[in-house]
Amino acid sequence: EHAYLYGIPYKYYKKYKIRRYGFHGTSHKYVAQRAAKILNKPIEELKIITCHLGNGSSITAVKNGVSIDTSLGFGTVSGIIMGTRCGDLDPAIIPFLMDKEKLTVEEINKIIYKESGFLGLSEGISSDNRDLGKKAKQGDERAIRALSIFDYGIKKYIGAYAAAMGGVDVVVFTAGIGENAWKVRKGACEGLEFLGITINPEKNKACSNETIISNDDAKVKVMVIPTNEELMIAKDTAEISVNLS
Repeated sequence: EHAYLYGIPYKYYKKYKIRRYGFHGTSHKYVAQRAAKILNKPIEELKIITCHLGNGSSITAVKNGVSIDTSLGFGTVSGIIMGTRCGDLDPAIIPFLMDKEKLTVEEINKIIYKESGFLGLSEGISSDNRDLGKKAKQGDERAIRALSIFDYGIKKYIGAYAAAMGGVDVVVFTAGIGENAWKVRKGACEGLEFLGITINPEKNKACSNETIISNDDAKVKVMVIPTNEELMIAKDTAEISVNLS
């Protein structure tokens, strides 16, 4: 309960089941299990932070094979910023904006779900990390701003979940951005050396397929693992079928 309940009157949980649910569970489960297999260690003995980074993103803490916390919650808009979604937001901002801009519920929803994140912070350049990367390389401050906020958000969640689990053994990057954007991985891991997280620049830039990008002597293994949600669904379905038979 301490991880999934919000600080609103408990009656709303009982009445409407308002709580943190999380999303991308199939992806987080697949890459966590795959990381344990690659490292040849029982998942029940590992503390893993999985970073599913794409147009929609979420970060999950997996302790002893079980998800104990995740950045997405009741809806798909919390956590780190995304392509067009705002990420974590002070709730006071919503009624403030609705009052100042005379917005309806539908209009404020459109802003936080469709007009924020990369798109909003870059002042309309793009919702695509790749486009922002090109602009940032040219020195565009709007693109640099959006990408910096993204990297910082990932770093903050990694630190928080390491604290929640009492340490971390493995950090996994997956999904479109997580698998392909070496600069994001670099930016997210910089400053986390105190946790034992260091990445090898050459391995990080050159990685393809399943790769360990941390330094050989690093305390924490940092990995890039392509997600395979279809395979995970098939495995879960097969397991359910066996249990029902």
